[in-house]
Amino acid sequence: MGTLLDRFEEHEGPVRGISFHPTQELFVSGGDDYKVKVWNYRTRRCIFTLQGHLDYVRTVYFHPEQPWIISASDDQTIRIWNWQSRQCIAVLTGHNHYVMCAQFHPTDDLVVSACLDQTVRVWDISGLRRKSAAGAQPMMGDPLSSQRLNTQGDFFNVTDVVVKFVLEGHTRGVNWATFHPTMPLILSCGDDRQVKIWRMNESRAWEVDTCRGHYNNVNSALFHPKRELILSDSEDKTIRVWDTTRRTLLQTFRRDQDRFWCMNAHPELNLFAAGHDNGLIVFKLERERPASAIHQNSLLYVKDSQVRLHDFTSANDAPMVSIRTAPAGQYLPPPRTMSFNPAEKAVLLTSDAEGGSYELYNLPRQVNGQVSDSAQARRGAGSCAIWTGRNRFAVLDKAAQQILIKDLTNQTTKTIKPPVTVEAIFNAPGSQILLSTATSVVLFDVQTRQVVSEINAAPVKYVVWSSDMSTVALLCKHTITLANKQLDQLCQVHETIRIKSAMWDASGVLLYTTLNHIKFALPRGDSGIVRTIDNPIYLVRVQGGDLHCLDREGSVNVIKIDPTEYRFKLALQHRNYEEVVSIIRNSNLVGQSIIAYLQKNGYPEIALHFVRDDTARFELALECGNMDIALETAKAIDTPAYWNKFSQEALRRGHIQMVELAYQRTKAYDKLSFLYSITGNTEKLVKMQKIAIMRNDLQSRLQNSLFIGDVEDRVRVLQESGQHALAYLTAKSHGLVEEAESIRAGAGVEEADITSADVAGGSKLLLPTTPVISSTELDWPQLHVSKGIFDGKFNFGDKGAGPHPGKSRVADLATAAVDGDDAAGAWDIDEGENMGVDDEEGFGGAGADEVDLLGDEVEAGAEGGWGIDDDGELDAEIAAEATAAAAAGFVAPQPGISELEVWSRNSTLAVDQIAAGNFEQAMRLLRDQVGIASFDALKPAFMEIYTSSRSVLTTAPFATPSRIPLRRNPAESTEASQYFPAKIYSLSSSLEQLQQGYRATTAAKFEDGLVLFKRLLLSLIFVSVDTAEDANEIKQLLQICREYILGITIELERASVAKEEATEENSVRLVELAAFFTHCQLRADHEKLSLRAAMNTAYKHKCFKAAG
Repeated sequence: MGTLLDRFEEHEGPVRGISFHPTQELFVSGGDDYKVKVWNYRTRRCIFTLQGHLDYVRTVYFHPEQPWIISASDDQTIRIWNWQSRQCIAVLTGHNHYVMCAQFHPTDDLVVSACLDQTVRVWDISGLRRKSAAGAQPMMGDPLSSQRLNTQGDFFNVTDVVVKFVLEGHTRGVNWATFHPTMPLILSCGDDRQVKIWRMNESRAWEVDTCRGHYNNVNSALFHPKRELILSDSEDKTIRVWDTTRRTLLQTFRRDQDRFWCMNAHPELNLFAAGHDNGLIVFKLERERPASAIHQNSLLYVKDSQVRLHDFTSANDAPMVSIRTAPAGQYLPPPRTMSFNPAEKAVLLTSDAEGGSYELYNLPRQVNGQVSDSAQARRGAGSCAIWTGRNRFAVLDKAAQQILIKDLTNQTTKTIKPPVTVEAIFNAPGSQILLSTATSVVLFDVQTRQVVSEINAAPVKYVVWSSDMSTVALLCKHTITLANKQLDQLCQVHETIRIKSAMWDASGVLLYTTLNHIKFALPRGDSGIVRTIDNPIYLVRVQGGDLHCLDREGSVNVIKIDPTEYRFKLALQHRNYEEVVSIIRNSNLVGQSIIAYLQKNGYPEIALHFVRDDTARFELALECGNMDIALETAKAIDTPAYWNKFSQEALRRGHIQMVELAYQRTKAYDKLSFLYSITGNTEKLVKMQKIAIMRNDLQSRLQNSLFIGDVEDRVRVLQESGQHALAYLTAKSHGLVEEAESIRAGAGVEEADITSADVAGGSKLLLPTTPVISSTELDWPQLHVSKGIFDGKFNFGDKGAGPHPGKSRVADLATAAVDGDDAAGAWDIDEGENMGVDDEEGFGGAGADEVDLLGDEVEAGAEGGWGIDDDGELDAEIAAEATAAAAAGFVAPQPGISELEVWSRNSTLAVDQIAAGNFEQAMRLLRDQVGIASFDALKPAFMEIYTSSRSVLTTAPFATPSRIPLRRNPAESTEASQYFPAKIYSLSSSLEQLQQGYRATTAAKFEDGLVLFKRLLLSLIFVSVDTAEDANEIKQLLQICREYILGITIELERASVAKEEATEENSVRLVELAAFFTHCQLRADHEKLSLRAAMNTAYKHKCFKAAG
């Protein structure tokens, strides 16, 4: 689907001519504002404007070599501009009517022009080239002076541009003229409905022939750049193709409603574009994909009206048999498909000739370079023909909806009526064939005439089976569906541009091509780009790193590719970890895509091998739980945000010493105090209290005094902060009588004035608890996880850093910032006289180096700590199980695939992608399938579909609610490939909403009705149906919504005009709007009401003729 890239809006009025520069990022335009504008389409702005024409500018073109622009105008002149100097360098006068077209010759110094004065003129601009090469000054921009200079030049015969030929032969105005790209020919067309061919030499030009057949004005014509063809378009709503040599009509393309006005050819590709009343069409005249078939090490393909055989092993290529060619004056399209029978050495060629036909050719048994004659071919009518056995083939009669089984003599032996409406047939294993319908593909058994299975798919163009016929790829226009031989869907791959071809690799990977890429698809849905290509190719074989293909010229080429990426991903999917390790060690897999893939699929520890950026390594290390690498990268980055993130993950995993180091780096005093409190590290709590005194932080002092139970310091903090009452109460409650009396005396309060509150029974003083575990360096206990396949394969950490004997790396890092320097220096605190911090002990304390928590000493004494006596013995069987479990370790389960991801894989519908939360894919599908450019209006529908496809189950107040996906068919969905989200919008709900809109319209609640119909219109985008009848009803609903939205909008506008001041202009507008409302296709009762309202409005404003 064509997509609008940008708009360029600076012309005032219609734009009639556009031309792109052949090499630079420029295009030129001319329009009805008499201006010629030069644009840069990369920067999206107009660079400059050339002014000088006095009437509409019809056409503009760049010169293929010189910095010139030629423009033709209704002011009867042709101007040549130098776009570098931005000056007019020549004005060509001589035509006496509108000049409709002017173009440069591709190679010679010539210009051809067409005019409504019924002439075609050829101009010689060699003098202008010589003048430009000599560096002469260009003409000034004043149009009058330019015309005077040109007239004087004509008088003295010293002009830069002269008329070489005047071609007269058209009986009416000429609309177009153009040169042949290589031959001395000119093509012209005009309002006399004729296309004329002219030949010229150095001395004269003459008419060669005329192509007649159009029924109205012919607006443009051109020579085919590669074939001897002429294309012309006309206001008779047709594009016609003519034979240049025989001057006969070959084909006619007709459009029912639109007249054609202009046409152009792509400079490189075999594409043409024609503009009509409502837009443009891009088309090609014939298929460029060569028909081919592969068998073992041989390739059969069609080229130059011959079936050729190519040997992959020896690279020999030889013709086998010639095929039918077009008779004189007729057009025969090339073969579309080929089916090969290796047992009988016969091929079936299918083409679109004569409404669909096939040809059966017998190939010679020996390849001797001699070409067999096509006279031996057997022909028949049919849109598709494939081999179903050694001596029989199937032909689809699309018109009669029959499948004909024929033998080698082309005689019908069996006729089968298919159970569905078939668009095409394809081969399948055994006696089965694939039937392609508009919405699905059916696996059909020819012998039993039974449907084996069915899979939903868009109209299929090609089918590619793997070498063992176990998997199949169904190629549609923009999607590829991978399935097994029972047609159970494996995955779907979506592309925004058209898919050209596909072929299976020996390892089970599908390689396919688009317009400019070679890509791969894995059976589980992963895809990627293998390499880019300059021109479209068609794959025929994949062998290791060699990719054999056909180009559009029918040549067999071999392209080198690097299969490392898809081999790596396939090995990961198959859990072939030895191959994964081998690929990592022996290849250069790099890039963000590989890292993102590994991270997405649960292999962050492998992704660490590819990452060198500290930020990315930090994130991956946290994800895979490698806290050592996370700590190293956090130290390298050394920003508070990363230390905070590291501390949260370390605390979640129970690495207390790492948490302590992170808090120290970020100077999180309150968090450190709390950490020391919950770990029972009273020694460091005392040091935190001293640091708080140095920082003069009363809040931190109060908090630390609570943690360590220092009542005296708590009283001093309250007293210093002015809270004398709380200080007195605290001292009194804890038995500090002297301090309490001192506070009371200092506050000037008598004992009798203090009212004491009643103390509840059983109350206790607020004192900290005694730590259960005396060790201050213990991390939280964790399960012993068995080593993964990749542990020890790679060295992720710093090669120079290793654990010290008797001390873990974590302990090194946790105490390094404290043991080396004193705590005050590390935290930017000046040491005071009253600190009393022991420099030798340091902030870390001595206990960190004395006990190895992961060593044998702790393990030996652990039983006593857990209250296990040595007297009792475990049962022998339980002890054996415990020993085996301890030896094996805990194996963490692999994460499964969420049902939302299964939904996304199983369906190509945008509504199902939305339900799965894949909004980007849904918008891409809607953009490709419906052409939606802005999704703002669809946001409420997106959110409604997403939230309605799952239910929320609340289990406990403190627990996260469980989200349960709601399936469309829970009773029938027994396998993951059958999981689909519940339907939110359906045809029945749309009909109910339509009734609501009808009722609102009947009750004249037009605002409500407009909202209902707009909501219905947007919801129809997401309604999925199963039958063609339901699809037709959806189309009817779209038309109804369009008509009612238009009609109600008109009625609301009429109501707003009626509220304004009663003027003659408003009266006319009211009658017009009421009349417009009656032309909307409404329901019968609403149409009757609109007619009555229009009659009343017209009668009220005395427009009696309209009221009648």
